[in-house]
Amino acid sequence: MDEITIPYHLATPTIICLVGLGVILFYRKRLFSKNKLFWTSVTVFLVLYLLIVGSATFDAIYYQWDLNRYDLDKDGMFGGNEITPDQNEAMRKLTSDTGRNFAFITGFVFALIISTAVYISGRLILKLKRQ
Repeated sequence: MDEITIPYHLATPTIICLVGLGVILFYRKRLFSKNKLFWTSVTVFLVLYLLIVGSATFDAIYYQWDLNRYDLDKDGMFGGNEITPDQNEAMRKLTSDTGRNFAFITGFVFALIISTAVYISGRLILKLKRQ
């Protein structure tokens, strides 16, 4: 089995979310003083997206590591006594990864829907408070 490879299609959005949250945290007084509701929604989006894509990244790396434990002679191939029911289960977890691979898309859609709902409900609450 190959060494552990980083799934860049998952790691890149994770890093972008971390940087975005760091920037929002660093400039929070300036950002939240102008349009608090918008920046709250952006923060909700980044946190949700980070949770979804970050957990998919973690799972992908963990499943690669778990499968590599069964490669006893470290030749990158499984043969003989290396093939066990546990190794087959680890291989299945690593290769059955459609959900993890598309987490950057589904996570974006889910986080966008939730953050939009937060923004719209916040607008409605502000409008009702003014009346």
